[in-house]
This record gives sequence, C-alpha cells and structure tokens, in this order.
Amino acid sequence: MSAFPQSPAAATPATPAAVTVLGLGPMGRALAGAFVAAGVRTTVWNRTPGRDRELIERGAHGAASAAEAVAASPLTVVSVVDYDASDAVLRTPEVTAALRGRTLVNLTADTPERARDTGSWAAGHGIAYLDGAIMTPTPTIGTPDAVVILSGPADLAAAHGPVLDALGGARTHLGEDIGRAAAYDIALLDIFWTSMTGYMHALAVAGAEGIKPGELAPFAQGIAVIMPPLFEGFAADIEDGGFSGEINPLTSALSSLTHIVRASENHGIDASLARAAEGLARRTVALGHGADGYSRIAEFLGRR
Repeated sequence: MSAFPQSPAAATPATPAAVTVLGLGPMGRALAGAFVAAGVRTTVWNRTPGRDRELIERGAHGAASAAEAVAASPLTVVSVVDYDASDAVLRTPEVTAALRGRTLVNLTADTPERARDTGSWAAGHGIAYLDGAIMTPTPTIGTPDAVVILSGPADLAAAHGPVLDALGGARTHLGEDIGRAAAYDIALLDIFWTSMTGYMHALAVAGAEGIKPGELAPFAQGIAVIMPPLFEGFAADIEDGGFSGEINPLTSALSSLTHIVRASENHGIDASLARAAEGLARRTVALGHGADGYSRIAEFLGRR
C-alpha cells in the first residue's frame, strides 16, 4: 500500500479511450504499458528509435514523428527527463500545431516556475494543459500503489479521469495553480534525497568505526519509524506558530550536530551536509530561539 495520502478519482463521463505517450524512458514505457494493459488505444513516440518495439508487440501504435503521435489522440502524456527535453519536443511548430485543441498532461519533473511557463505557453497556443508528477517508482505504475499528482483546471483533470485511471492507484488533483504539483514534487524530493544523503553519510561514519552497513540498517529503520509523527508535529508547530522545544530544544539538536561534524572530520569524512545543518541551527539559536523546537528552522529559512 502506498505511503502517500490516497485520493480516489471522481467518477466522470467516459472520454475517447485513446492516449499518446511521448518519451519512452523507463517511466514513459511504464506509463504506456499501463495504458495498453488497460485497453486504451495507445500511440507512442520516442526521439531515439527502437524503444517502442516491445510496446508495439503488446499492442501500442508507433508513430514516425511526435506530431503524428499527438494527432492520433485527444490526450497526450509526456514524460521525459526535464522541461528542456519536453520543450525541445513540444515547442516545435509541427507539434504545437498538432496539440492545438487537444489536452497535454506533462508528467515531466522540473521546477514550479517551469511548469507555469509551460502552462502559459500552452494557453497561448490553444492547448488544454495539466501539469503533474509521479510520486512512486516505475514498477508501481498500473498497480494500486501508484501515486500521480496533478494541477491545473479541475474540470480538465476530471474529464480525462477515465483514461488516466489506467495508471492505477491514487490520482490527486492539488489545485488550479499549474505549478502546484511541481511544488509538491520538489518538496517531497527534498525530503527523500537529503534523507538518502544523510543515510549514506551515516554509513560512511559507521564504517569508519568498524560498523558494517548491515549492522546499522536495523537501527536506521528504527529512526525511520519515528519520523512520521515528527512530520505531523512539526507541521502543526509551524502552522500554529508554537515551535515547542519542550521535548527537544534547538540547543540540544545543535549539540548533536556538532558531535556528528567532529566525529566525521576525525575520520577525514566530508561533513559538509552536517555542517550545513549545524550552521542553520547555530544561526537560529543566535537569534534567540534556542529554547524552541527544531521546527523553528523552517520559519527561519522562510524569512525574507
């Protein structure tokens, strides 16, 4: 079961069961495969030839060009590495003309600013546009564990719901602001990659002390278990402005971070990640917030 909040798609009138998928990297192939498996007429195209072979064998229709692929369906889904890559495909005269009067769902990851820019471009060319992100790995696509988030016109998201249902799991519409899905994506990836970097650093420090990764892993999982209630508590602290440090004041966190830096550098291990966290805590304490909780750092970072 997915760890993300679940939001079932609303029941909507049927739309023509046809979709085009542009971009056949691992995620694009997973998306197209889910549409094919659900019986949706699926047209595929990729800049590099050959990646459509397996999908065509399963029943997808190959297109000779991106414009031809777009013209085959009322709905186009694009999933490429970033918006530079999607712009290179979408903003050609031929593809832009083919998209006019159709719907584009961009599931490419990038920044909220790029999403809004693409939304403005689409509006200026008569293209109905939804921006989105996929929050789960490729093996989940088409299964109950898939999580897709969308932003843009709610009626547009609902109209194409029956086709997008093929992607499985939960599909959540987050609001009319085109950049909102990308903002969620960036924030959640921030949690993931800084956490993974912290774990890699912990394994390096533990290894320098003779602790094998497999020995540390069960204890690391214990740390992960206590995080969800902390996420909820910190969010509540920030929203109500309490920043309670009753259980663990910021001065205590600063002391722990200082120990991590020293232990790392004693072994010649790069401590820049821990030093960055220590620096944020130290600056926040210096402003008189030492008795507050760690959540005060978010407020500090958000100051203009």
